[in-house]
Amino acid sequence: MTRSTAPTTAAAEPLTGGSGVLPATFEGRLLPDPSEPAWDQGLAFDVQTLLGRRRVLQAMGLGLLGAGLAACGAGSSSPAASVMPAAAAGSGSSAAADCPVEIPEETAGPYPGDGSNGPDVLGQSGVVRRDIRSSFGTSTTIAAGVPLTIRFAILDLAHACQPYAGAAVYVWHCDQAGRYSMYSQGAEGENYLRGVQAAGHDGIVEFQSVFPACYQGRWPHVHFEVYPSLDKATAQANRIATSQIALPADTCQAVYATAGYEASVGTLSEVSLASDMVFGEDVGAHQLGAISGSIPDGLTVELAVGVGA
Repeated sequence: MTRSTAPTTAAAEPLTGGSGVLPATFEGRLLPDPSEPAWDQGLAFDVQTLLGRRRVLQAMGLGLLGAGLAACGAGSSSPAASVMPAAAAGSGSSAAADCPVEIPEETAGPYPGDGSNGPDVLGQSGVVRRDIRSSFGTSTTIAAGVPLTIRFAILDLAHACQPYAGAAVYVWHCDQAGRYSMYSQGAEGENYLRGVQAAGHDGIVEFQSVFPACYQGRWPHVHFEVYPSLDKATAQANRIATSQIALPADTCQAVYATAGYEASVGTLSEVSLASDMVFGEDVGAHQLGAISGSIPDGLTVELAVGVGA
């Protein structure tokens, strides 16, 4: 988890009232732990701070977070540009303002592995896991590539955008060579880069993976399905959302300049978010992940996912 660095232009400011000093605030919000400085209040508070600044940038017409803050992550020492809203922290009245729209429904593509077109990983023992880099069962092949943590904040739009505790996420994506386990030639006997996990009370789900390739005709992406519970995440018919994360352009370019991703350099140059069959309609406005970390130490992509059921 990358913690935001301390703001340099503002400090926690005390509020005073008729009865004395009230709990300290930062940028108009109460500090969860007044005994600690503003930059040491934890992930949820950092998320709210960053998302509030995102709304200011949008109001000024400076464009999408993903086109600016999120794209700077590869190798940058800047604070993580999280897209997870304050709703994940149960932050009261600000939660509604920070809540994302319902995640756009997208195709699961031809390689879902959820039983909808043949191969089914959801019912296999071992699919519930955080680290999805290796196959499980009859194979233990480990997918190579730049380390990537995939982090979701699942939010329940039907209940005031509160964290969707207990919701399950099934995630899958291609490997460094653009192949999908269970389907692609040479990877039919593998099930790496696929996994399921349940959200905690904070709605957060996190997977350890590798950065996917860019293959012909598609912008670099990660597939996922959301289920109401881990028990329900055994049959594709139970899903309540199917969507994809778009990966920021600058980060893709930096990753694809490293060994093992050579084939992705040319394919990335032939596609754009605007031309992509999935993200083109709104240039990935609600699906562009925020990147933090570095290539040597590992990257993290975050996405807030609002679901309506």
